[in-house]
Amino acid sequence: MTSYPTPPPLPPSQAPLSLRPPSPLRPPPPPQPSGPRTAPGTTSDRRIGRTTDRTAVHAAASSPYGAADPRRPDEAVDLRLAGPAAAAWGAAALALGWSGGPVAAACAVAVALAALMVVVAVRQPRGRATGALVTLAAVLLGAVAGAASAALHAADVRRGPLPELARRHAQVTAEVELTGDPRLTRPRVSGARQASPAVVFTADVLRVTAPDGSVTATRTPVLVVVHRTKHLADWQRLLPSTRVRVAARAAPPLQPSDRAAAALRVTTGPGPLVVGAPDALQRLAGGLRAGLREASDDLSPDARALLPGLVVGDTARVPPDLDDAFRTTDLTHLLAVSGSNLTILLVLLIGPPHLAVRAERRGLAPLLGLSLRTTAVIGGSIALAFVIVCRPDPSVLRAAACGLITLLAIGTGRRRSLVPALAAAVLVLVLYDPWLSRSYGFLLSVLATGALLTLAPRWSAALQRRRVPPRLAEVLAAAAAAQAVCAPVVVVLAARVGLVAVPCNLLAELAVAPATVLGFAALATAPFAPPLAQALAWCASWPTEWIAGVARTGAGLPGAEVDWPGGWGGALLLAVVTMVFVLAGRRLSRRPWLCVLGVLALLVAVLRPVPVTRVITGWPPPGWRAVACDVGQGDGLVFAAGEGTALVVDTGPEPDAIDRCLTDLGVRRIALLVLTHFHADHVSGLPGALRGRSVGAIETTTLPEPPGQAAFVHRTAAAAGVPVIGSTPGERRSLGPLRWEVLWPPGAGPGHPFAAPASRAVEGPNDASVTLLLRTAGLNFLLLGDLEPVSQQALSAVRPDLGAVDVLKVAHHGSGYQDPQLIRRLAPRVALISCGAGNPYGHPAPRTVQSLRLQGARVLRTDTDGAIAVLGGAGRLTTTVRGRRRSPARSPGRRRARACTCAGCSSPCRSP
Repeated sequence: MTSYPTPPPLPPSQAPLSLRPPSPLRPPPPPQPSGPRTAPGTTSDRRIGRTTDRTAVHAAASSPYGAADPRRPDEAVDLRLAGPAAAAWGAAALALGWSGGPVAAACAVAVALAALMVVVAVRQPRGRATGALVTLAAVLLGAVAGAASAALHAADVRRGPLPELARRHAQVTAEVELTGDPRLTRPRVSGARQASPAVVFTADVLRVTAPDGSVTATRTPVLVVVHRTKHLADWQRLLPSTRVRVAARAAPPLQPSDRAAAALRVTTGPGPLVVGAPDALQRLAGGLRAGLREASDDLSPDARALLPGLVVGDTARVPPDLDDAFRTTDLTHLLAVSGSNLTILLVLLIGPPHLAVRAERRGLAPLLGLSLRTTAVIGGSIALAFVIVCRPDPSVLRAAACGLITLLAIGTGRRRSLVPALAAAVLVLVLYDPWLSRSYGFLLSVLATGALLTLAPRWSAALQRRRVPPRLAEVLAAAAAAQAVCAPVVVVLAARVGLVAVPCNLLAELAVAPATVLGFAALATAPFAPPLAQALAWCASWPTEWIAGVARTGAGLPGAEVDWPGGWGGALLLAVVTMVFVLAGRRLSRRPWLCVLGVLALLVAVLRPVPVTRVITGWPPPGWRAVACDVGQGDGLVFAAGEGTALVVDTGPEPDAIDRCLTDLGVRRIALLVLTHFHADHVSGLPGALRGRSVGAIETTTLPEPPGQAAFVHRTAAAAGVPVIGSTPGERRSLGPLRWEVLWPPGAGPGHPFAAPASRAVEGPNDASVTLLLRTAGLNFLLLGDLEPVSQQALSAVRPDLGAVDVLKVAHHGSGYQDPQLIRRLAPRVALISCGAGNPYGHPAPRTVQSLRLQGARVLRTDTDGAIAVLGGAGRLTTTVRGRRRSPARSPGRRRARACTCAGCSSPCRSP
């Protein structure tokens, strides 16, 4: 018998799967051709024609991630399904705005072209041209699917009698079924009034009664708006799937392509008339959410407001100032239902995902002795419970899909299959709900998830090559990648760029996981163990307060955000700038001193120290005495009272505007804040003035009208611990170089020296404006608030000693209703008019400007000059403007007046 030599053992990577010994009858392997010797430390793999570095193999085997390490950026990304998904997305977005005929024609042409391409590809030999034809055909078919789905959904919305009733603005009675949670809108400033909040929710109309009495059964999506009623709290407590009957006026949607066929405005009547209870799932979810709110009732204000938002997206308690802080720092994704919530819960169950199917797996599952199959069932149940508690609407499904994909990315590291999975999820969701194609939230979720799958691993590897610790590199890369792709979209929504988004997200991320886990634990235990739920909520309040502190601190930095051109043009510009920075960063990273200079420049841009910004921008000018802030259509004046200290008169309509002005001036302490009257364009910015500053007291007029805005001032001051005092005519005060006297409004009582004209002069909030005569550095300032002509005449009568002044703050934003005799008597050298660019009220009136100029005054306006600074003294009065802006152009022949909405105006404010 012939003997054969024993073959050498194969390396582990080539070991045969069978454990049987080689058969002695097997013929010997053919002789291998001679060739160059393999270098030491390598093994020749001739089956696939490559040489594998044995050291790299051992390193991969020793890594806890194995060979499929998600941090390895060398794996190619499969983008074949991305084209059809993007085509379906874009086609759906376009088709929602078209009628059915053009969409059907375009779909027919696209199908024909796709069929032709497939036929040509089949008849040609395989090659690059064939692959390109098949890919293009798939893109066309994806576009057809998206357009067809959008057209069918849009046609379904337009079906029924409700769209026609909305076009006629008919009064209808409708039975509606809620499809979303009611939410309370933020109050907005409209002229001098602060619009009252309203309850808004989406619903399906099941039955509608027209004005002629005809009743039609239908199922049409609508947007219900409830306002001007005392029962808003009852409407807020409604759960999805509840049926209510409403009497409302129908109106068309803002855009014909909106998801809602009409808007139903409910303005009268008692609370909601419930005709059908919510289903069992919604009652369960509502009970759990209510239990979490009750468990967090006794927490600090920020934790009480944030915890339900972090856990289930319930933001009903989040105050406007905290919401603004989250927007400024780009942390709003934490308050929305996010896929990261689900990811955190699943990681708690299975531990690090890359170990989920190994013997050394971690998490709660192995500690409880759960098998892999049981673990998978529990994980699926957690995902289902997440969708139920957070409401199974498209945004929650989107978040769950993106969260599962992100978890899959961490666990397998196979980006080749994960990007197609993301594309498939996008395709399915867009076909299921075409209106997602026009949702900025959906766009941001997809972009952020895609960045985590594609950019973050490469950037993390680059940082690790530069000796950054692996965990820190991964966190930095994830935050930077998400910010890089999402920032251009944020610019479309708000014309600004956040400079503190990445560090704030990194700091907040430290507390997101414990807050989420403890919050969900409180949610789950609230129904049967309220004390335990309260204890868990108290534990969750610590990381929650950390997140709130990060948001408030970041938003309070002077350069937290910078203005940027809005719209898609600004988005494209920011995308180009981001690409330039990324490409330049690869080169700059090799020069540490340039990196240090870049970090220092960023710190200067964020911190904006006054000495540095004064040198760079020239603002604030040295020795400024007073500044009229550019706060839009409102008033906001600041008087220097010492280093970092000021007297502030009015705060304008927006908190951010007055806050930005005070920050730029370096004001850290407000000794006294005077609110001339309670109209919204003078007091609504109060939270911004209080933000991060110590305030000695708030002085107000003695007429508490409008009552709602007066209550807002007292409530805001009480929350900040600032006392509120009333003004007294004849009152004299001093503060550093400032001296001032209160001239108006008149006091009460027949014995008061200013009481005689009060009955005829004070007819509303404008006439009750606190009027100040102020002196600093030899300059006289007269601040008239919003006094109307009758009050101006009464002021002249009670103060015959009132003479010429250096600076006049013109009454009522320069409206056309001024007392010409008072202007001649005052003969100001400088007239300051505070008004908003392009305001619809005709402020300032040309005749008022002309009258002031005839008296020799230099007229300065915040709508065209920006912020205005007054400098110098009695011998030399100078002014400096911060920036000149172009007012919106008005077409000739189309200029028209609009009645001023300021309560208390004796006549409409019209430009002559």
